[in-house]
Amino acid sequence: MAVRAVLTIPDSLLKRPSDPVGGTDDELAADLVDTMRVSPGCVGLAAPQLGVSRRAFCVDVSGHPKGRPCHGLVVLFDPQVLLAEGAEVRREGCMSVPDFTANVRRALRVVVRGIDEHGAERVFDASGFEARAFQHEVDHLDGLLILDRVASLTTDVFRRKVYRQPPSG
Repeated sequence: MAVRAVLTIPDSLLKRPSDPVGGTDDELAADLVDTMRVSPGCVGLAAPQLGVSRRAFCVDVSGHPKGRPCHGLVVLFDPQVLLAEGAEVRREGCMSVPDFTANVRRALRVVVRGIDEHGAERVFDASGFEARAFQHEVDHLDGLLILDRVASLTTDVFRRKVYRQPPSG
């Protein structure tokens, strides 16, 4: 269990489809959750972002203002999207694309099946912001980033605004 560094573009591992886990991995699950928890504003993290080319992610939108309804902390191995319906374009950020945000089209509702950290098959029916987070993490497992999902790099990608506190005194 450790907090790991998060890979950023242009690291080639982020663009490669991940290999199946074929079960569970307690250490990887713990590292995903620990790294997500210490990363401000982070609501999900995928194994490739930690340099591990395996199909695993964690999501927890419960602390986010848009995070209702939600399932709380979800850790999934070998997830599959079974259903995606509706569509909406919203702004997204990504820890692996730290300098930009992007307008990304995502389904409004998804049904995702995978193996949880206890080895049980689980099916999650997610909507709204949580559905967006699930899709974002599955994209990482498929070697896709938010920049791959924009309609136009010119009009749909924005430099992230960073607030810097003015010096005191």
